[in-house]
Amino acid sequence: MGPVRQDEQSSGVSNTTPGEVTPQQLVATALRRERTRAGLSIGELARRAGVGKSTLSQLESGDGNPSIETLWALSTALGLTFSALLDAPPSRVEVVRFGEGPVIQAADADYSATLLSTAPPGARRDIYILRADPGKPRISEPHKRGVVEYVVISAGRARLGPTDATVELGPGDYASYPGDVEHVFDALEPGTVAVMVSEST
Repeated sequence: MGPVRQDEQSSGVSNTTPGEVTPQQLVATALRRERTRAGLSIGELARRAGVGKSTLSQLESGDGNPSIETLWALSTALGLTFSALLDAPPSRVEVVRFGEGPVIQAADADYSATLLSTAPPGARRDIYILRADPGKPRISEPHKRGVVEYVVISAGRARLGPTDATVELGPGDYASYPGDVEHVFDALEPGTVAVMVSEST
């Protein structure tokens, strides 16, 4: 297969109305994310896909108008489906503050349960206890595609979530966020303790 060139004609990705996220922006975000996850340089991905390095750089900057052929070549080189390069950004952070959410009371005991999140079919969930003190934040590299993390603070306070969209939680607060982007756990008080569930499908 010969080199695939960026196509500036109308057969490429079309624009949206002003103020919306454009397909070019979706492609740029997905390419940077997936190339980083795969551990590839721009030059190496361009070589594997048969795309010019300058073309790939433009696409990751959100410039230009990639053709279907270019996107197919890049998705194949990354081991992805074609649609993965046009996915909207992953759902961001969901927060449930202590005392919020649907509460179910026990009939014969002083006991209640609040449902924070349900598991989708076929999901695997690992459960962790986190203990942290103020100092250097714990920055985690993106996990595999589709991982979601769920955190409830037991004691102390922490700022956590995607590095570009962190939230501050206190005792009893809950948040979920995509684990397939760079994320952080930054303890704000000594003796911070949290329960963390990592879900993959």
